[in-house]
Amino acid sequence: MKGLLVDSNVILDIFLDDPNWADWSESALAEYSVDTNLYINSIVYTEVSIGFEKIEELESVLNKSGFQMLEIPKEALFLAGKAFQKYRRGRGLKRSPLPDFYIAAQAAILDMELITRDVSRYRTYFPSVRLISP
Repeated sequence: MKGLLVDSNVILDIFLDDPNWADWSESALAEYSVDTNLYINSIVYTEVSIGFEKIEELESVLNKSGFQMLEIPKEALFLAGKAFQKYRRGRGLKRSPLPDFYIAAQAAILDMELITRDVSRYRTYFPSVRLISP
């Protein structure tokens, strides 16, 4: 599938005008959106929604920004579960990493690039995923 899966931290950088990361995130999305589609999934949607009072506001901003919603395939859900199981067996912290596993597993199964600022867990558990990061 041609397209770029966008992690919530990149979107939140822009929406919240993060002083350290907004410029990088905005320029990276602008660069890649010229010739590829930008996608989010239900996990990213959920994480980004926290900053909005109404669903209509979130929908409006996402549509204006050109993000398209992509369903997570069953194969990615299964892969996320297996990767999370490996993480827990390695005594991974309980710091709620499961959403990251869904995002990376979807990128792996659909052979998509993933733009993110959180690379260590993705590289460790999903080495086949091509990451775009600072």
